[in-house]
Amino acid sequence: MGQKTHPSGFRLGITESHRSSWFSKMQEYPRIIEEDHKIRSYIEKDMEKAGIAKVEINRKVDQTEINISTARPGIILGKSGTGIEIIRKHITKTLKVNNKIRLNLIEVTEPDREARLLSQWIAQQLEKRVAFRRVLRQAIQKAQKANIAGIKIQISGRLNGAEIARKEWAREGRVPLQTLKANIDYTHTQAHTIYGILGIKIWLFKIN
Repeated sequence: MGQKTHPSGFRLGITESHRSSWFSKMQEYPRIIEEDHKIRSYIEKDMEKAGIAKVEINRKVDQTEINISTARPGIILGKSGTGIEIIRKHITKTLKVNNKIRLNLIEVTEPDREARLLSQWIAQQLEKRVAFRRVLRQAIQKAQKANIAGIKIQISGRLNGAEIARKEWAREGRVPLQTLKANIDYTHTQAHTIYGILGIKIWLFKIN
């Protein structure tokens, strides 16, 4: 009893699908895992201002397809549309196999319905030294306006600069974590404050 499992991994094949889709020989497996990690890290860190919600990687025999879900695709494209080519060149250097790189940008029309984008907003507010209770309240209001059935937020660390680290959480609506068919969007991120690192976890229950 009391054992935890990842909400997304728990629902693979039911409401969630793999973020990486490919098949390889056992000898190639570690290399491809490392490449996927480097590709994701580069896109999420270098394009942080673009509001990256999800990065999906699909590998075929001679082609690597990368789907980037973003709230602000214009930032990735750049003024003259050269942003895609810069990303492609960097990923080509990362891959040790000469595969064709295909990049697809998917615009997220409702950013407040994405747990990752909401957690990034919370992290930005905490780094600006806004009171965490106010941030929790505002984040819940943003989710409610986006017609979310339920939301749970947990923040842990030295909250408001307290000497002793602790956890605080808030919940609104229903968040059925043990129901496999429930569409739970989960994410965790970090806020780097002057007092230390704060951990942020969000569970979003989407009905449609």
